[in-house]
Amino acid sequence: MGKAGQQPARLQLLDEKKEIPATEAARTGRGRRLFLFAGVAAGLIVVALALGLGLGLGLKHHHRGSPAATSSPSPTPSPSPTNSTASESLQSWRRDTAEYNLSMDWDINAAPTTRVFNLTVSEIQAAPDGVMRTMLVFNNQFPGPLIRVNQGDRVLVNVTNQLTNATAVHWHGLYQNGTNWMDGTSGITQCPIPAGTSFLYNFTVENQFGTYWYHSHHSTQYTDGLVAPFIVHSPEEAAVQKDYDYDQIILLQDWYHDLSTALLPDYFASGNENAEPVPDNGLIQGTNVFDCSSYGDDSGYDCQNNSTQATFAITQGKRYRLRLINVGAFGEFQFSVDNHTLSVIEADSTLVEPVTINRLPINIAQRYSVILTANQTATNYWIRSWMNTYCFSDDNAPILNPDVKALLTYTNTTNEPTESADWASALDIVCEDLVTATLVPSGITPAPSADVAYKIDVAFQIGAYALDKAYINSTTWVPETIPTLNQAVAGLHTLNNSFSTSGLSTAFDQTSQFVIDVPNYQVVDLLINSLDEGAHPFHLHGHQFWVMASDSTGDFDWSTYKDLNTTNPMRRDTLTIDAYGWALIRFKADNPGMWAFHCHISWHMEAGLLMQFQTRDDIMKDWTIPEDVLGLCNG
Repeated sequence: MGKAGQQPARLQLLDEKKEIPATEAARTGRGRRLFLFAGVAAGLIVVALALGLGLGLGLKHHHRGSPAATSSPSPTPSPSPTNSTASESLQSWRRDTAEYNLSMDWDINAAPTTRVFNLTVSEIQAAPDGVMRTMLVFNNQFPGPLIRVNQGDRVLVNVTNQLTNATAVHWHGLYQNGTNWMDGTSGITQCPIPAGTSFLYNFTVENQFGTYWYHSHHSTQYTDGLVAPFIVHSPEEAAVQKDYDYDQIILLQDWYHDLSTALLPDYFASGNENAEPVPDNGLIQGTNVFDCSSYGDDSGYDCQNNSTQATFAITQGKRYRLRLINVGAFGEFQFSVDNHTLSVIEADSTLVEPVTINRLPINIAQRYSVILTANQTATNYWIRSWMNTYCFSDDNAPILNPDVKALLTYTNTTNEPTESADWASALDIVCEDLVTATLVPSGITPAPSADVAYKIDVAFQIGAYALDKAYINSTTWVPETIPTLNQAVAGLHTLNNSFSTSGLSTAFDQTSQFVIDVPNYQVVDLLINSLDEGAHPFHLHGHQFWVMASDSTGDFDWSTYKDLNTTNPMRRDTLTIDAYGWALIRFKADNPGMWAFHCHISWHMEAGLLMQFQTRDDIMKDWTIPEDVLGLCNG
């Protein structure tokens, strides 16, 4: 490819194509075209990468009893709520989600300060929907405590691990510029925190604000309850605060009645062909009801019909900002409120020009803010978060009721709605994002011309012993014992050239670590091509990216490259790649460190659907990783 906007000029083989048995090759439904584009001074050159086979999703669900808790931790104080309201009596393990009602008295103009939080990770027995199970939680309660700060604040979070296993905490969407080792990504930016020890996350939130969240980034732990909101305010918010009277966080989540570690063996069983566990229920604000009669007497579950749906009280004529966060593991939701239209104003911490909708698709790890105006008859209405079961090949009936509901009440009662009506518009039958073209950032940030571009293929491959693993090109990710960040910094210190060569890194084992090295500042285009019949919500750590183009079919037409919208394309950090679809994203590789790019379906990440970008070697070569971070690897 010549200058940005021109087509690729020539092909150059980068690494040899790996042999795929004919029986495996026959399973794929699409041809393999896997290319890596590497930049040169004159423009962009295309280079081919190795294969990955694309297979479909065959979904099954097997119920099993929950193992007993192995510890009885003492609670650790959580950050004080910013406001409090009267609430009915709660079980001790239920968090009073009144703290998710964000006080409008918060000073968004306050001078930067240091804010300290204490998190204890522990194991409890709890029943968010009436089914008792083992859970992993922050501060002995579910969901986790709110972290609320201002742009420019220094954040100190002391994490004490009371589990029998290691853990790590990732701050989803935060740049961690200059503190890559605080990103909380096990095997990449740190060794996990050993059982019985503590670790202090210490970072400053700069040059960003909006709706974020935090969760465990070790194996599939967050699936079991280690999730919580993280809100960053800024003086720039004043422009939108005039449009609402109240600010409310709402967590959406698919839910399993078994520990994720109990479900993994069946998922990875020989010959299972990617049968991800299907959720048993969905939660809004960490709660829901469940029909215990759907389980037989011999199910092994302790199920009580004593749980409730979340209730949100509103006042006639007021306007509410609802910060929606999908903290689930597998399911996309379609969010709506009966009789009330919604106005989208934020997507993944990017403020956008208001867009009026009836239903909002929100995939795993994505965040949207919508404004709801209380302008209907003063009664009760259903809030619906419909789990898109079309993305599963098994509906898990009769266990799963995908119509996950909460109550919107003008009367401050829990009466069943009588005038509530769902929207007549059909539910989506595919898992896909809100159409990107409808989202226009309210702050104009043009996309610069790309210096270098890479193309990857996302697929599942049946390998030895008929084990099904996820692949990015020829690599299925396995966490390193020594984090890749530690290895890269050490290699750069010793002037090992393999750690500072542009393109696919040869410094790591390419069977388990797909690392693209961008040694100096460049603007990167990444073309993601899905060879799988399931949709994948991909998240890039440490960056926001521009969504340059996407489609659910075919291939990117390079003849249109020069015509892409660069004036003000949508910016976000989590994007759904459609089944058999593709997307072209662009980002500035200006943030030094090792940054994961992965599917946020927890089962898929555990299956290996993750790659990394190593950026700004010119800065990393002078880094000294803090001793406490290095010390985690001695535990």
